[in-house]
Amino acid sequence: MNKDSERIKSVVSENRVKLHLFEPSQRKIWTVVGKSKEHWLDPDAEYCSCNGYYFGRLNEKTTCYHLESVYLAQRENKIEKIIFSDDEYSVFLSGLISDL
Repeated sequence: MNKDSERIKSVVSENRVKLHLFEPSQRKIWTVVGKSKEHWLDPDAEYCSCNGYYFGRLNEKTTCYHLESVYLAQRENKIEKIIFSDDEYSVFLSGLISDL
């Protein structure tokens, strides 16, 4: 098993894949909680906010372990879903952006 496989299994088993669901609009923000920061993702667009994704794409790598963690969590139904009101969306998004 390689290092990324171990990381992916660790992220999923520790419930660090989060789906922030805003109601009633059903807007979704995915995050993966890392050791030092939280990364936001769009699994449908195959995007992650981490440096590994960015530099990996420059080197023609297809993805990062955060995205792979989301895909595994979806397959195994090990996603922590957190429900918010649509009124909280802009504040939540502002917080994510300020962390970048």
